[in-house]
Amino acid sequence: MKYIDWLNLWLENYVRPSVKVRTYERYKLIIDCHILDKIGGMELNELSPLALQSFITELLQSGNKRTGKGLSANSVNAVISVIQSSLKAAHMLGLTKEYTADKLKRPKLKEKPVECFSMQEQKQIEQAILNGKKDKLYGILLCLYSGLRIGELIALQWDDIDLNKGILTVSKSCHDSKNGLVIDEPKTASSCRMIPLPKQLLPILKAKKKNSRSSYFVSTKGNAVSVRSYQRSFELLLKKLKITHKGFHSLRHTFATRALECGMDVKTLSEILGHKNPTITLTRYAHSLMEHKQDMMNRLGKLL
Repeated sequence: MKYIDWLNLWLENYVRPSVKVRTYERYKLIIDCHILDKIGGMELNELSPLALQSFITELLQSGNKRTGKGLSANSVNAVISVIQSSLKAAHMLGLTKEYTADKLKRPKLKEKPVECFSMQEQKQIEQAILNGKKDKLYGILLCLYSGLRIGELIALQWDDIDLNKGILTVSKSCHDSKNGLVIDEPKTASSCRMIPLPKQLLPILKAKKKNSRSSYFVSTKGNAVSVRSYQRSFELLLKKLKITHKGFHSLRHTFATRALECGMDVKTLSEILGHKNPTITLTRYAHSLMEHKQDMMNRLGKLL
């Protein structure tokens, strides 16, 4: 059996019934973009460790079809995960003599530097939103004080916010697909969480809810917005304010950085961010923690 024939069977019978739509779509995209025309035509038993490793090396060197350059380590690792999962299933069903894809050498991932806005930039963004007339931009303000991911923000509804208790509940997320906006459960169990909101934010949110004509916190003409559309709105806001472009996720990093600067402990921050464990938080924001410690030590030094 050719590998592509097995991949199609595997996708429809083993992947689609057991994963979220977004995961299925990502696997299919990986197969169509990177696997199909390179090793898809090979027989299952021809996929030796050397053949697969040569394919991985090629991806790292020239796997980006748009630029002709190599794919990132993260993208290549995603391809490897599809290969390993599909071939493991094939071996379990007796379609291959042995399973050898575990011998693939994965490229090392490089932790992306955490980008966040300075205090001055944050204040600029906040004032522009508060003084502006675009209600949908208040989602940006909410992210600065809750650490929400963009998918969690777009899926957020007013019913998820208890304005009396000041608690926001994250129980769903969303993503763009070729068929429109898809709302689903968060990726992990730890992503389902309750976030206490600053009391200073509550009067602002109450006023916005009173004037809202949608069940969604972020909306345009009463309808939910797409993730890409909202990212574009954020990009335009930064451009208008002449603030250096940063991705939407920088709002989450900014929240975490400010929280650490205010003395929030790592465990509490980890729970608010929805990380699986505090180690992830500690690793990701080690630089911010060190800066906070240095600042505290400098304050202590003034007592000398």
